[in-house]
Amino acid sequence: MSTDLTRRTAAELAASIASGEVSALEVTQAHLDRIGKVDEKVNAFLHVDTEGALSAARAVDAKRAKGERLGPLAGVPLALKDLFTTRGIPTTCGSKILEGWLPPYDATVTRRLREADVVILGKSNMDEFAMGSSTENSAYGPTRNPWDLERIPGGSGGGSAAALAAFEAPLAIGTDTGGSIRQPGAVTGTVGVKPTYGGVSRFGMVAFSSSLDQGGPCARTVLDAALLHEVIAGHDPLDSTSIDAPVPGVVAAAEAGAREGIKGLRVGVVKQLAGEGYQAGVMQRFEESVALLRELGAEVVEVDCPSFAYALPAYYLIAPSECSSNLARFDAMRYGLRVGDNGEHSAEEVTALTREAGFGAEVKRRIMLGTYALSSGYYDAYYGQAQKVRTLITRDFDAAFGRVDVMVSPTTPTTAFKIGERADDPMAMYLADLCTIPTNLAGNAGMSLPCGLAPEDGLPVGLQILAPAMADDRLYRVGAALEAALLAQWGRPMLDAVPAL
Repeated sequence: MSTDLTRRTAAELAASIASGEVSALEVTQAHLDRIGKVDEKVNAFLHVDTEGALSAARAVDAKRAKGERLGPLAGVPLALKDLFTTRGIPTTCGSKILEGWLPPYDATVTRRLREADVVILGKSNMDEFAMGSSTENSAYGPTRNPWDLERIPGGSGGGSAAALAAFEAPLAIGTDTGGSIRQPGAVTGTVGVKPTYGGVSRFGMVAFSSSLDQGGPCARTVLDAALLHEVIAGHDPLDSTSIDAPVPGVVAAAEAGAREGIKGLRVGVVKQLAGEGYQAGVMQRFEESVALLRELGAEVVEVDCPSFAYALPAYYLIAPSECSSNLARFDAMRYGLRVGDNGEHSAEEVTALTREAGFGAEVKRRIMLGTYALSSGYYDAYYGQAQKVRTLITRDFDAAFGRVDVMVSPTTPTTAFKIGERADDPMAMYLADLCTIPTNLAGNAGMSLPCGLAPEDGLPVGLQILAPAMADDRLYRVGAALEAALLAQWGRPMLDAVPAL
């Protein structure tokens, strides 16, 4: 076990705190010191809650001293995506329009983290209102990938993923509307999980696209992600889309996968998520991982999902349509920024001036696209057709999962691209989520875990595992088995190769 507290896994830290080897205060201070040392270069955090984190850590140490029961992640620090409301702590969603807003309540995810004695270090950077694939669209500057500071850390949860890869936090929370947990996980060499839609409460998670948004865990190992998953998941009566059913046993599944492997499991390789446009090094590492799954005892077959070819255009009609409705609430009357309120403008003009000043270019682009798609005379032609495609994609998944237990693909077509490289080409940017979007449209569960470095650029490659709705435990079983086999090959965690910052 490393003597550097910032290099330990969340499971190791929790065990060390519970045994009294180290205090939660020491662990928290070590991570705050790391943030102070490197975050000026990475920009993973929008707000660091130093006093709140130290206070929470002291409370954990006091509970332990009294012999009170501690949660499985008590005292472990975490970075929380700035999309979740935090009472008394700024929540901006990476947007100027919410600058300075202090929510009066906690999101359910935030509340569950606090109740489990997890130490929230602060709020992590993100593309504005989760709209982007690179974290270049934050109003507070881009986050940089710790593997190469000139490259993107993925989006929209680039801050959460970069905080893990820069050893600023052992755990993080993200949200996944079209891949915003898995895609940043892939390009930073970390683990990201999109739970089944409705598996984690969306109450207090600022809405981008309500039928697609899903909060989930980010970590450096599969077991750490599973431990965090069980803390935040479960039915919430405050969220009408929350699933009222027991949470799958993901921690037990991760432990079983690492210990027993996956002999007899049926794995489907998605025919449509490969080929032209995929980086050679990404495909090489993916194919090596599939071969390893065979060696671990899995039965591997190819599965055909023809409607996946239409997932990207369907997503970019459904998501902007829902965002144009959800973001209508930011009207200068309720939250944060207000521009032109000097007695010379009408309420409508103040709203227009505030939205013009407060929203960034990508948010405006999607609001306009969505408003057009929902407008009279075009609803059936665009939004209605996209929803029909969504049904076809769900049927493809259902048919495939009738043959296999899980499906796999590369998480992203390429490794991390350079900051600014796709800034003027929205379609090229949108292709970064090509492999992840179908899962969101169907509401299934997905995971990305690191499967090696691409030989041509030395950057992380992610492997995506997909499972049916409410079968999240299968992700963890397969992920843990593959992670253990890869670790045995590499001899050390892949993140140990991150350059010094």
